[in-house]
Amino acid sequence: MKKQKEPLWLMVTRIVLACVFIFSGFTKMVDPVNFGIKIYEYFISFGMGFMHPFSLTIAILAIIAEFTMGVMLLFRIRVKLAALGYLLFMVFFFFLTAWLALAEHLEVHYGYNLHVVKDCGCFGQAIVMSNLETFLKNVAILIVTLIVFAKRNSIPDIRLTSLGQWLLVFVVAGITLLVQIFALRNLPLIDFSNWKKGGNVAELLIEKPAEIDVLFLYQNNKGEEKLLSLEEMDLITEIYPHFYNEYFYIDRIDSVISEAIHAKIQGFSMLDEQGRDFASIYLCKEKVYILFMHDLDETSDYAMRSEALQKLIAYCEENNIAFAGITNSPLHEIKSFIGKYNLTFPIYFNPIDPIKGPFVVRDAIRSNPGLIVLENGIVVKKKSWRNF
Repeated sequence: MKKQKEPLWLMVTRIVLACVFIFSGFTKMVDPVNFGIKIYEYFISFGMGFMHPFSLTIAILAIIAEFTMGVMLLFRIRVKLAALGYLLFMVFFFFLTAWLALAEHLEVHYGYNLHVVKDCGCFGQAIVMSNLETFLKNVAILIVTLIVFAKRNSIPDIRLTSLGQWLLVFVVAGITLLVQIFALRNLPLIDFSNWKKGGNVAELLIEKPAEIDVLFLYQNNKGEEKLLSLEEMDLITEIYPHFYNEYFYIDRIDSVISEAIHAKIQGFSMLDEQGRDFASIYLCKEKVYILFMHDLDETSDYAMRSEALQKLIAYCEENNIAFAGITNSPLHEIKSFIGKYNLTFPIYFNPIDPIKGPFVVRDAIRSNPGLIVLENGIVVKKKSWRNF
């Protein structure tokens, strides 16, 4: 009996579709916490906040399924099962993203408040897409999926026994799980965040005020005028002791040297109890250690009591290096938290909307607590609390 041969056009179609799933699964696999957060945002959007405890588990399982199906289709392992999995996967996300695109349109143009998730998280933080772009992308993928599903009988399985094929499936799934466990216990294997090592977060997060040149116009009784800068005004009585007796104020002339530059990413602040923002001060220091604790209730007790953290704080104090904490938890919880652990460093408050964010602190590092070291606004080091 002649061996079945896969048509070339179908092979290309299959490989492209498989690579899309593998790439999508990989971008989430290296940072499963991000996808878990996205799943939680979906639950909040659909009024299912009670599912929060299961968000990360669902994310891990979905990533395993997606990446494994991609490998199965690429290497022709249990093709019929993989094709069915693809179809179910894409039909679900077709309807989900269709609703998200429609709901976002209703929010933007008709004022509805539907708590729509703005980024589907299909490719983790590697590629950010709008809901409309995501829907159109899924339409294209669904069409290709339908072709592969319809022609699944024309794609021969790899030349292995049934047991051999299943062993490969479980090996791929197991590797996917182990990579995610490593990322969970440490930090993402590849950092796609704005706080990745080498990134200049000061440029992204800090607003630069407009630079204005101020001149003051004075005139005496003879009609003679003097135009003075701020620096000259400070010294005027030393140069002309009777200046204010002879001259009187006419006008102030402001000229803009450079326009204000708004922060590319809004929402990062470090507020104290009086509401003063220290973000620009800390991010622009020559060197600073910042401990990120997005939710104090979920911050590791073991980490806060660890000898490693105490040594780190002592090292900064001895070497006159700035050390501070930042959290999204409210001020009264911060005060209680500082007292509980007898902390000697300040913890600043970053206010957020619990649904809409922006979740700058939470997204900075996948560890609670997590440490980021900055030098002149540039990230030079990131550490999970397990690696202090």
